[in-house]
Amino acid sequence: MEELIGLELNETKGIFYISVDAKQVGKMTFVFAGNDQIIIDHTEVNPENKGKGYGKKMVAKAVEFAREKNIKIIPLCSFAKNIFDKTPEFRDVL
Repeated sequence: MEELIGLELNETKGIFYISVDAKQVGKMTFVFAGNDQIIIDHTEVNPENKGKGYGKKMVAKAVEFAREKNIKIIPLCSFAKNIFDKTPEFRDVL
């Protein structure tokens, strides 16, 4: 099983996605808020893949992205907010 967590970007928004064996199983969308913040607005994982940790892996990828770009994350999506609430080591990007 090959797992890939990727990122697609344009000027105003982006998508973190996760694929397994070249099939997309989840995505997390965000928009840029100025030059130094992103707002995570939606996270979804295919129903047959719930409980496998894919959502948290996408949030972790967003945290990695934020750290690399020296930006902050505003988690409007309730799932992403819940992950930040439960994961103190991610809170430096809030």
